[in-house]
Amino acid sequence: MPAAKTPKDIVYTNAVRALRAHASPERATVYRWYFKDPGQDIFLGVSTREMRQVAREFRELPMAGVRRLMRSRVHEERSLAHAILRWRFEKGEEAERDKIFRFYVRNRSCIHSWDGVDDSAPYIVGPYLLDRDKSQLYELARSPRLWDRRIAMVSTLCFIRQGHIADTLNLAELLLQDEEDLIHKACGWMLREVGKKDLAALKRFLRRHCNTMPRTMLRYAIERFPESERQRYLKGKV
Repeated sequence: MPAAKTPKDIVYTNAVRALRAHASPERATVYRWYFKDPGQDIFLGVSTREMRQVAREFRELPMAGVRRLMRSRVHEERSLAHAILRWRFEKGEEAERDKIFRFYVRNRSCIHSWDGVDDSAPYIVGPYLLDRDKSQLYELARSPRLWDRRIAMVSTLCFIRQGHIADTLNLAELLLQDEEDLIHKACGWMLREVGKKDLAALKRFLRRHCNTMPRTMLRYAIERFPESERQRYLKGKV
């Protein structure tokens, strides 16, 4: 005879059921293609808007339930966990934000997709470290794990939006020799964001590194430049 479910189990089960109520096989096929998933994940086809609705409904899910979602093979269940953490961090007082940050860092090994990083790190890690010591980001940037390095880079989006670009530039320089395309893209994206705040600083960085940095990183960084200027950077004539 199966053991009786605890209240915490029932809440978790309800969250999963609520998420699956929005499943769409058609969207799931599109998502699987978009994320170029080789079959490791299960996709439900839940839209971002629907995901946020479920996250608001289950925002008080106990952390044990959030951890179960983070460990799931179902892509949207992991996304739901990140959405809940993000909501609770943004709405929480200092003690709650500290709790969420530490939980996130402790369980980051559950994150293994670029959208999982991008939907969470800039809204939890970045804001938490904005006015704190940044050494943890540099440790993550040196990690052998791809997703740790991407967390380090995209977390700085929060810094950039507050006008603080130094750590973004330092981390991008640290990751110049990274072999992963997803890191090249993350660095290029953040460099492009730097350019929105301080174009001169971005151009100084590019003049130093445009001839040696990965082409994907460079292309992302100069995406907003006029075509003639883009070509000069691509040809190293700056």
